[in-house]
Amino acid sequence: MKWTSLDISKIRKLWQHFIAMTKTFGALSLYTLLLFILLGLAGYANAKFDRVPLSPMKGWAASISNDFFIDAMGLEIPHLQKNPQASVFSEANIFGFAFRLLTDINLSDPRTFLAREVPGLASDKTVLLRKSASEDDSGGPDDYTPIHSQGDPGGAAPSPSSAVVLPSPEATPTDSSDPKGATSTTKPSVTEDTSSDLDKVVMIYHSHNRESFLPNLKNVTDPDKAYDDKQNVTLVGKRLATKLEELGVGAVDYSTDYTAVVKHFNFAFSYKYSMKTVQEAFITHPDLDFVFDIHRDSLNRNKTTLEIDGKSYAQVYFIIGQRNPHWKENEAFAAKIHDALEVKTPGLSRGIWGKTPQDGNAEYNQTLSSNSVLLEIGGPYNSLEECYRTADVLAEVIADIYHNAKKADASQGAVKR
Repeated sequence: MKWTSLDISKIRKLWQHFIAMTKTFGALSLYTLLLFILLGLAGYANAKFDRVPLSPMKGWAASISNDFFIDAMGLEIPHLQKNPQASVFSEANIFGFAFRLLTDINLSDPRTFLAREVPGLASDKTVLLRKSASEDDSGGPDDYTPIHSQGDPGGAAPSPSSAVVLPSPEATPTDSSDPKGATSTTKPSVTEDTSSDLDKVVMIYHSHNRESFLPNLKNVTDPDKAYDDKQNVTLVGKRLATKLEELGVGAVDYSTDYTAVVKHFNFAFSYKYSMKTVQEAFITHPDLDFVFDIHRDSLNRNKTTLEIDGKSYAQVYFIIGQRNPHWKENEAFAAKIHDALEVKTPGLSRGIWGKTPQDGNAEYNQTLSSNSVLLEIGGPYNSLEECYRTADVLAEVIADIYHNAKKADASQGAVKR
């Protein structure tokens, strides 16, 4: 009987190959398991803390342009193909898109390199909650904070001798049809508003009180430098308060210059400072019902301006902070004003936008009142005169809503009696 000798070296090689494959398979399985665990933890943290740097799917979809989908279809439909150099599927664009998807950093925008490290510099994610007659797919408001020294967007250093002061209301709102002749206080007034005997039911304040308008600034052309301690958005608040008073609605205007009155002022903490303003206002005026934080946006003029009968109006964005657990109540309040504007002046509103709690503030002191909303009136390229026209229309709408609600309450009280 003939015995076949075993090839030990071949068996050893097969065994080594088997061990290597087993290790590779085990490592891949382990890495895959860890990946899914990390994704699960990130998803849990995203829902629990709203602070992880992973953008939600709805944010990804909203950030993709129409050109992206057209170029994607062009890969299969020849007549949709464009110049390969300009295609969004070029090597540079694909890399940039993937890098931004993973890191939230836009390689073409240097500000995004700092946005995740500097508090308040990141812009919140915007979600369209209610569309307006003029709203298209061009995107929502732009809230990027310009970078300046010492935390002051206006470039002026805060007063070293000033201390944190609870702001008080402006003594008497100034009604000026001439933007150049209007003024704004740089110190909080301790005098109560005695311009009328009306109960104060509307509060107007400004978290970013130095936001200004290029047409009203001398020798300033850079929109990132459209900040001023006198010619600024507080004048729009004064105009709104004045018109509301004329329409029989008691309004109090807080236009504190936080840069001047807060020691070691930091722009990133603007809403922290203005929260004290709101809290103090509720103590001083217990009848307050409507609360408006008035800003101006940072978009170009063609996205913040409406032409009506040969006159230009600054358009309005309604902003709802979705970090507020009861934000739907605030959105319902904003919807009343938005819908009334759509009937009265179609296109003046640019819609209601929710700020998702991924980055930035996304609360805007709106947890303090269900009838609180942030208004962005115009942009840096609008003039105060254009904003005044809008404030007049807003005052009429707000006054109608208030008076109608008051009548409804009175009729319900009569029925109960």
